[in-house]
Amino acid sequence: MATTLAFDVYGTLIDTQGVLNKLREYMGEQAVPFSQAWRDKQLEYSFRRGLMQNYQNFALCTAQALDYCCQVFRVPLSEQQKQSLLAIYKVLPAHSDAKQALAGLQQAGFRLYAFSNGQQAAVELLLETAEIRPFFSAVVSVDEVKSFKPDPAVYQHFLNKTQSQAKNTWLISSNPFDVTGAVSSGWQAAWVQRSPAVVFDPWELAPTVTITSLLDLAEALPG
Repeated sequence: MATTLAFDVYGTLIDTQGVLNKLREYMGEQAVPFSQAWRDKQLEYSFRRGLMQNYQNFALCTAQALDYCCQVFRVPLSEQQKQSLLAIYKVLPAHSDAKQALAGLQQAGFRLYAFSNGQQAAVELLLETAEIRPFFSAVVSVDEVKSFKPDPAVYQHFLNKTQSQAKNTWLISSNPFDVTGAVSSGWQAAWVQRSPAVVFDPWELAPTVTITSLLDLAEALPG
C-alpha cells in the first residue's frame, strides 16, 4: 500500500502569522505578542472543548480567542475590525516551502491529504487561495466527528475516510501536540521544526523524524 501523508494545515502548510500586517495597523508593537496569544488561545479552546465533549467549530474557537486577547491586551477593537481580522484568517498564505514540497511528494507517488481542525469549506477555501489545493486527494476535517486533535477518535476518523492503515500513515505537522497525538494513535509522524526556538514536549511520544522545512520531507520518508 502506498504511504499516506496527512498534512496539518494551520501552522504547517499555512502561515498563521499572515494576519500580522493588519494587527500592526490596529495595535502597533503589540501585534506580535497578540498574534501568538491569539493562536495559543485558539488551540487551548479547541483542546478544552474536545475534553469536555462540548463541540463548537474551529471558527468559533478562533473568534472567541480573539475576543479574549482583546480583553487581555486591552485593545478595544470594533466589531468591524474583528471581522476584518477573522476574514484574513480565512485566506492566509502558504509557507514558502509548501508548494514545491507538495509537488515533489505528489510526483513521487505518495497519497496526500489535508487533515485539519478547521471546517471542510473553510479549509478548502484556504488551500485554494494559497494555490495548493490541487496537490491533495481530499480534505479531511475533524468537524465530522465533532472533536479536535489530539483526540484519538479524530486520527481514526482520518484512517477510515482515506482507507489507510496507521502503520502506513504519516502525520506532517509543525504542532507538537498533533505529532504526539498521531504517534499515540500508532502513526508515524514528521515534526516540522521551523524555528530552533520551538521545543518539542519532553514526553515518551517523540516524532519519527524532525525536519526544518517541508522540502526535507521526501528525503526523510522511507523509500
